[in-house]
Amino acid sequence: MMEFKKKKVLITGGSRGIGKAIAQGYASHGAEVAITFRKENKLAEELIKSLPGSNHISIQSDITDEGEAEATVLEVIEKLGSLDIVVNNAGMFIDHPILEAGFDDWQNAWQSTIATNLIGPANICYHAAKYMITKKRGKIVNISSRGANRGEPKAPAYGASKAGLNSMSQSLAIALAPHNIFVGVVAPGFVETDMAISLLSSEQGEAIKKQSPMNRVGRPDEIAKAVMMLTMEGMDYATGAIVDLNGASYLRS
Repeated sequence: MMEFKKKKVLITGGSRGIGKAIAQGYASHGAEVAITFRKENKLAEELIKSLPGSNHISIQSDITDEGEAEATVLEVIEKLGSLDIVVNNAGMFIDHPILEAGFDDWQNAWQSTIATNLIGPANICYHAAKYMITKKRGKIVNISSRGANRGEPKAPAYGASKAGLNSMSQSLAIALAPHNIFVGVVAPGFVETDMAISLLSSEQGEAIKKQSPMNRVGRPDEIAKAVMMLTMEGMDYATGAIVDLNGASYLRS
């Protein structure tokens, strides 16, 4: 059922970590993939060259900028010929605990985090949805976090931005369902990415792993499988769903 032959997929923040795993997953199942990146040009080029299949592209873009977000969607449609699936993965995490941060740092953290984690995905969703409405089909998955529900005391802007992303996704799921457009969310816990290796190797690493009864953190390929599951054929009735993927490190009912 994980068949995406000739599907055109846009993944934001796709040059490394979870985004890279998602790109690899779709490409290995026949999709043509476009990834966006901000600065990691070399990583993006290496990934595109390594993906199975053909017609994959990378686009340098700041999706928090409305003009660049629109241009990105239009470029994908032009170069790939269509747009079937969007995965909003680009995000950022900034420590700014209220007991320690100066007000300037506090403000900057909020502005940067909300712009990247919420406004950027909103921009991409808008322009992608406008195109998908004309095709009367499409699928959008937004990458959230367990922090949207459990709280992030050292990074409150991150938790708030992901909670906003959850809410936006469910609002769009309702608005776009009549147009045969699916919108869902995957909300990971801590994931073992290249950026997290140093932290996981430190004294804090063991404590982070013990947050889950599995005594480990997630793998990027596990998140990729959940994203692909939501966008495969036959999953349309799951629109609006938020899939928690955190190894039972945070449970809600």
